[in-house]
Amino acid sequence: MSPFDQQLHVIRTRPGFIAALDQSGGSTPKALGQYGVDESAWSNDEEMFAVVHQMRTRILTSKSLTKDRIIGAILFEDTLRREVEGRPTGDYLWNVKQIVPFLKVDEGLAEQSDGVQLMKPMKKLDVKLELAKQQPVFGTKMRSVIHEANESGIDAIVEQQFDYGKQIAAAGLVPIIEPEVDIHCPEKAKAEEILTAAIVKQLDRLDGKTLVMLKLTLPEKDNLYMDCVEHPAVVKVVALSGGYSREEADQRLRKHAHVVASFSRALLQDLRADQTQHEFDEALDRAVQSIFDASMTPHAL
Repeated sequence: MSPFDQQLHVIRTRPGFIAALDQSGGSTPKALGQYGVDESAWSNDEEMFAVVHQMRTRILTSKSLTKDRIIGAILFEDTLRREVEGRPTGDYLWNVKQIVPFLKVDEGLAEQSDGVQLMKPMKKLDVKLELAKQQPVFGTKMRSVIHEANESGIDAIVEQQFDYGKQIAAAGLVPIIEPEVDIHCPEKAKAEEILTAAIVKQLDRLDGKTLVMLKLTLPEKDNLYMDCVEHPAVVKVVALSGGYSREEADQRLRKHAHVVASFSRALLQDLRADQTQHEFDEALDRAVQSIFDASMTPHAL
């Protein structure tokens, strides 16, 4: 079995969820602030990324981050270019931890228009795909945001996501398509209904060979994403925490069959730089176990 097929088998069949460790330039200071490290700890972007890599290394090497509960991890480009315990990060994740690596490839959000924020043009996509292929990276992730239940805006977001997704799939990787519905969207349930219909329409247009994953907001309607879960082009549907606390995100996740977590803030919210290694491992273990349990809860269909 090829490495790709091994990873595909893990994502499809192994119990667990995907850790989102992909905060990039704009969100890194906030993530470090939550971790208890303020901006006085660095004087430029290079130093900031070195500090955040120390945090991510502590997470990735923790005994609480195990293949028994974590099937994949989404990484920022800078993280993939660095090493963990003397090995390239992607190599460490897959060959030491047996956790499937993904690479965040989007370059941020455009200004809001038609109630949504499309992704900025991905001018460095080819470079990032080549970087991913140099390590045992299985797939990519790209995020856009829906703020209003605007059908034309949502259609544009989904079309852009799938256009890039086809390009990524053609390069031999599996794209995670993430059109996030902002949890403060005034007509969140309506936006989610419009989004789901637009996604299914795009899925039905795929060539029968292209595989994708979907990362979607925890919706208001139970089991809203079942048509996506059951679609033959979809490897996995995962849910983002979107600003919900871990407790609320877990509670919402339990209402959706065959959808597992891909949480970021909700996973890391109790980790602090000044914790001892034991305290850090214990806090991460509690978070991982609660998210794993919510992901694996039997669901009533």
